[in-house]
Parts: sequence; structure tokens; C-alpha cells
Amino acid sequence: MLRSIRFGEADRVLHLYSEDRGRLGAVAKGVRRVKSRLGGRLEPLCRVRLVLHEGRGELCTVSAVDSVNAHPALREQRASLERASQACEAVLRLFDSAEPNRAAYNLLCNQLALLDANPTGATRSQSLAFRAKLLLAAGFAPELASCATCGEADHLSGFSPSAGGVVCSGCEAGSFPLDGNAHRFMVESLSQPLAEAPEASERALAQADRALGETLEHHAHVRLRRVA
Repeated sequence: MLRSIRFGEADRVLHLYSEDRGRLGAVAKGVRRVKSRLGGRLEPLCRVRLVLHEGRGELCTVSAVDSVNAHPALREQRASLERASQACEAVLRLFDSAEPNRAAYNLLCNQLALLDANPTGATRSQSLAFRAKLLLAAGFAPELASCATCGEADHLSGFSPSAGGVVCSGCEAGSFPLDGNAHRFMVESLSQPLAEAPEASERALAQADRALGETLEHHAHVRLRRVA
């Protein structure tokens, strides 16, 4: 579950992301009452199995819920809770249709499970690796193998959001610096499993964060919070 919003006197509107149906909206009636049988299982960051009733409106109604993984450990550390919330926010903003995207679904499940298994190990580099993979799942991954403007494979020294990736020294007008460490971090983030996310210096991570963020702003018209 990505987000929960209070609705009426005792209900909640849920923003969900599912494996088979993509983005869904549902209402959990009476869930805020003390004696609700749905109880605390319908909380953001939880992975649940739902029975939904589809009426004539846009929102389904939750009929039953089973908890698959509540991810309790990640809620005990501020850093892991913030990383998990950012991951859900990114999926919420990037995937707003009912078309399923199993790569995005599996990636989010993996990220939440990793943060729950090691909440004290929630790092900026791991969260940026998640975001890089999420851009790939959404079809907005930047060009990293060669200059996005001319195709030159050498002398890659900058990043151009408008061009869609790294650029060489001859095409760097309008770009910002992207040094070798930041470039390497982005490449390895996409090629390695999320559990093996590469580490990098704060300078490299800041450059990678800017590159990913401005790529989304330019091509997807989505602005996400920077990963601190």
C-alpha cells in the first residue's frame, strides 16, 4: 500500500499498487473505528492481500484483508522509514495507470523487504540505486553508454536532462558536470542487484541524484524529493 488518506468520519481512501492491475484506489469503510475487523493491517508500507468489491464508482471497496508483510522493523528507524516512504512516493507519482508493471511492483517489494531486513543499513546510495532501477522500469532510464547527443563513447564529462543522458565534452553546452565516479555509480546501480547496490562518495551521489531527478522532471514531468 502506497498511501492512506482519512475520509469521512471513519473511512480511509487507499492508494494501492498491485502486481496484476497496476495502480488502484479503494476505500476501507469503518477502518478507523476501534472495533474495525480490518484493524491496523491497512497501513502504508504494508504488503497485503485484498478482496475488493468493484462498484460503479472509481474506488473499489475493501471486503477483506490478509497481511503478507507488515515490514515492522523498518518503522523502528527514522532513516529506513524515510527511505521506504520515498520509494512508495516515487511509485505513486510515476505509475498512475491501471496498466500493470511487474518490474516496478517487484522492485518496490524488494526495496521494502531489504529495508525491513536491515533497517540500520538504509543508505542514500541504496535508495538512489532503487530510483535508477525505477526509472528503467518506467521507461525513462538515461543514456549512459555513450553521448546522448552524438554517440561518442569517450570523453563523457557531463549530463544533459534534455538530451536524455551523458554527453561528451563537445556536446556539453547546457549540461552539468557528471564525473567518472557518479557515472560509474549509475551504471552499476542498473547492472547490479538492488541488494548489492554500489557505494560512492557524497559528491558522486549528489550528481547522480540530480541526474535522475532532472531526467524525470524533463521527460516524465514528475518532480520527486531528492534523496538525502
